[in-house]
Amino acid sequence: MVAIDTVGAMVVRRLRLQRERGRAFQPRFASDEIVSAWLGAALAISALGLIGAWSHYPLVVAPFGASAVLLFGAPASPLAQPRNIVLGNTLGALVSTLCVLALGQQPWVMGVAVGLTIGLGQGLRCLHPPAGAVALLGVLLDARPAYVLSPILSGSVLLVLIAVLFHRLRPAAVPYPHHWL
Repeated sequence: MVAIDTVGAMVVRRLRLQRERGRAFQPRFASDEIVSAWLGAALAISALGLIGAWSHYPLVVAPFGASAVLLFGAPASPLAQPRNIVLGNTLGALVSTLCVLALGQQPWVMGVAVGLTIGLGQGLRCLHPPAGAVALLGVLLDARPAYVLSPILSGSVLLVLIAVLFHRLRPAAVPYPHHWL
């Protein structure tokens, strides 16, 4: 009977530990942070769309939605810093363009482009998760060299500049960026 009680106590302790660890890994956001993230992302993506419509240059791609999540929802993350966003996204566009030019649009090329983007992003210290989506999208769209400049490089730079301005206008905000390079 003692052994069963000991095992039961161990299971209960283990479950409590797992539950406590789960809370530690999932951040809680204050209501002002939630509103700020929503407002910042909405304004930034809308601004890119409006500037793109006005200039007749495409500036919005789906991966920028994921970049906006990091910029406004987790601006302290190393993956949300300007270097990571601008260089990471541009690297993804460049890799996908080169892959399409050299290898075509076969399904396996998507994997090669995403994998290369991750490896190069890690090696060059500019890892940005949405850059994998930029690479995937580039292959799907049969990207040409112009894809690197517009929408990716120009859109990434504008997105970062909007985020810097937005975060500086919020007096109680976490300072952004933590570093440029």
